[in-house]
Amino acid sequence: MGSAKAWLPFGHERMLQRVVRLLSDIVQPLVVVAAADQSLPPLPGETIVVRDRDRDRGPLEGLRSGLTALAPHVEAAYATACDVPLLNSAFVLLMIEQLTNHQIAVPVDGQFYHPLTAVYRTAVVPHIEHLLAEDRLKPRFLFDAVPTCRVPVEELRRVDPQLLTLANLNRPEDYQHALALAGLGGSAGVNS
Repeated sequence: MGSAKAWLPFGHERMLQRVVRLLSDIVQPLVVVAAADQSLPPLPGETIVVRDRDRDRGPLEGLRSGLTALAPHVEAAYATACDVPLLNSAFVLLMIEQLTNHQIAVPVDGQFYHPLTAVYRTAVVPHIEHLLAEDRLKPRFLFDAVPTCRVPVEELRRVDPQLLTLANLNRPEDYQHALALAGLGGSAGVNS
């Protein structure tokens, strides 16, 4: 993207601030996981910020850190990335409903999993730690290890017809498109 996604302007706020705001209307408490040296924009005081224990371990490391922080407060958590400013609350609630008696509920598009738009029980932390210890860093290994509800993305179109909650912003043109979809017309200005 060329710059830190969490800090990208999105209307009157930064992208991470927007994602936190959207989620805070749905779930509490909120945990933001960051790399050890990662700078974050200001977040609401009730937001719990934790840091990855180990560097360059991918989403499983972030899930371990976040779920460990949440374990004293909740039994399950919705996990997402900071670059999903078009997150749809109905999508999140539908994913939470899909968890039922499973350990994980994850959207699936064919053979592709969306591990950062999924719901995880905090009880999966030992499984994550086992995979990290074995250097098996793909979330797919976790989905194969514990009871997982694989939710076809077509089912999620009921509440998010364009699947915008799954739209990560990885390129400048993705960012500009998301701004336009949000009615911000490509204007990336934010008051400091």
